[in-house]
Amino acid sequence: MSKAELVLNVNGMSCSHCEHAVKTAVGALDGVESVAVDLRGKKVTTQYDPAKVNPDQIRNAIEDQGYDVV
Repeated sequence: MSKAELVLNVNGMSCSHCEHAVKTAVGALDGVESVAVDLRGKKVTTQYDPAKVNPDQIRNAIEDQGYDVV
């Protein structure tokens, strides 16, 4: 399985609830191996299998939680 990394700048995250919401939503996608949220840096780093999930799906999962991917 090949692995890719995606780092997204995300506005609107400010607390542990935000972190949990993003990790849960992105982590539920098939092919996502890990999700790290940096609240101070406003970044979400995802390790994923590009054969199963694409960056647009990851971006949409974050936006569906009410956060802005920039």
